[in-house]
Amino acid sequence: MPLKGQKIGCLGGGAMGEALVAGLLGKGLVDASKIYVSDIDQRRLEYLSQKMGVNTSSDNIDVVKTADIIILAVKPYVIVPLLKEIVPAARKEHTFISIAAGITIEQLQSCFEEHIPVVRAIPNTPCLVGEGATALSAGKYADEGNMEKALAVFAAAGKVAVVPEALLDCVTGLSGSGPAYMYIIMEAFTDGAVRLGLPRDTARVLIAQTMLGAAKMVLETGEHPGKLKDMVTTPGGTTMAGLFALEEGGVRALMMKAVANATQRAREMADIK
Repeated sequence: MPLKGQKIGCLGGGAMGEALVAGLLGKGLVDASKIYVSDIDQRRLEYLSQKMGVNTSSDNIDVVKTADIIILAVKPYVIVPLLKEIVPAARKEHTFISIAAGITIEQLQSCFEEHIPVVRAIPNTPCLVGEGATALSAGKYADEGNMEKALAVFAAAGKVAVVPEALLDCVTGLSGSGPAYMYIIMEAFTDGAVRLGLPRDTARVLIAQTMLGAAKMVLETGEHPGKLKDMVTTPGGTTMAGLFALEEGGVRALMMKAVANATQRAREMADIK
């Protein structure tokens, strides 16, 4: 129970901050009285307080002084000014978790005067419905205990993996941007069915459930996707006919290129900062 007795501060009460807090509350890992959220938007704070019963504040330093785990859930361009603001309140006993895209662990650590434990995370938007995919990397001052706390926070909102920081840009290109890939695939299949006469609402539900079911088959059976594909492909049958059309259009190469391009863009954005 790495979160037992821990007070959690979330600097930034936007959609992702709300999703992570909702996951913690939904799993019963932390009581609402032990969660503190700060934001510059007073209406947002009122909304979170009324919806979740968490403590809210417009003072970031107060939240840092109170909490044990600090989630930095602000836009990347805000992260450095925010850290400079809260540095006087940071302690070695804290666990800082950043979800700011493109801000490296070294950049985060360099903002502190002491050796503060930092964990960098790349979550994705399905955290909003408890089905997120997040990758974590530990800073050089983050020990096993810090990582256990970070893993527990994100496991409440989906699946979590630990990877070297050098691979986080690839994670951005895969699962960070991944929901958009899935949406466009879903939209295309829906249009294909609508073209042949199936009502759009029906087509959307059927393909969405098919994607959900296929994903659960991979996660719950542990089988290779290729093996699962073979299990539903009859020689000379309908599925093989559909698969041939996808292969003829170069679908695998396109998807691999999408990950590569998004990864490269993540690296470029990090260099700009």
